[in-house]
Amino acid sequence: MDGTAKEEEQDGMSVHSPCKAPPSSTSSLSKASLNEQSQVDLELRILEALEIYPLVKLQGIHRHFILYSLMEFMRRSFERNFTSEEVLQLLDRFYNLEMLKPDDEDSEFLSQEEEFCLPQSYFAQEES
Repeated sequence: MDGTAKEEEQDGMSVHSPCKAPPSSTSSLSKASLNEQSQVDLELRILEALEIYPLVKLQGIHRHFILYSLMEFMRRSFERNFTSEEVLQLLDRFYNLEMLKPDDEDSEFLSQEEEFCLPQSYFAQEES
């Protein structure tokens, strides 16, 4: 057996075997497990928030109110502030948020201004 073969095999198992974790990775493994648990908690909380604040309302004129409500729900759940980008990133794990972006037709419709005036029949009823 040459030197490289000896390095790759210890106790009849390959050094790269998944059965043995390298000693240096044991501390990072616990950190990864904690990070994974916190990610699971984040995902569960955002899904709970969607029960109250439907994702469908992220489309249209209620978008900013719903997004703010989701941010507040997460803030209360974790006692730390969340940015709108963080909330949208969490939602993007489960949903295609590109589908919720407003169409050009919608923005044109919402930006149109019309002068409001009461119908003449209203004034006729008021005078009598």
